[in-house]
Amino acid sequence: MKPSSAATEPFWRTTPLEAMDAAQWESLCDGCGRCCLVKLQDEDTGHLYATDIGCRLFDAGNCRCRDYPNRSAVVPDCITLTPQEVRTLPWLPPTCAYRLVAEGRDLPWWHPLVSGDPETVVAAGVSVRDRVFANEDEVPEEEVAERIVAWPLRWPRAARNRSAT
Repeated sequence: MKPSSAATEPFWRTTPLEAMDAAQWESLCDGCGRCCLVKLQDEDTGHLYATDIGCRLFDAGNCRCRDYPNRSAVVPDCITLTPQEVRTLPWLPPTCAYRLVAEGRDLPWWHPLVSGDPETVVAAGVSVRDRVFANEDEVPEEEVAERIVAWPLRWPRAARNRSAT
């Protein structure tokens, strides 16, 4: 008897975001750190801007939260992603696996669930490693707008090209 295609397909292709268990949900995060960068919104136009400033809890060396279980208590405006949030947040990077799966797209070659190697996120230029200027507590509020950058809201060239590894 031939196995069903659902049994051979990876979970992100067969399981809706709402039906994923905690381990599946967490494994979708590629550890790029783009969502942990400070974003600014123009009050007049609503336009969003990304900066190269990390959240106060962001560890730029390993692209992880220093206190993930308590992040929302320490940083009240930290958003805990849910399937509904993923579908409505305009600032999720275009490379975000949650966003891609919600849009019915597949994970890219560099995602650790596909490549088996968390370093492919760095090789593809998706990670913020070595690109974070400082954490938000280290930058005076009046200087944050000077740190606006476009790259966190773009798909890196190397991420499109499988030969980047």
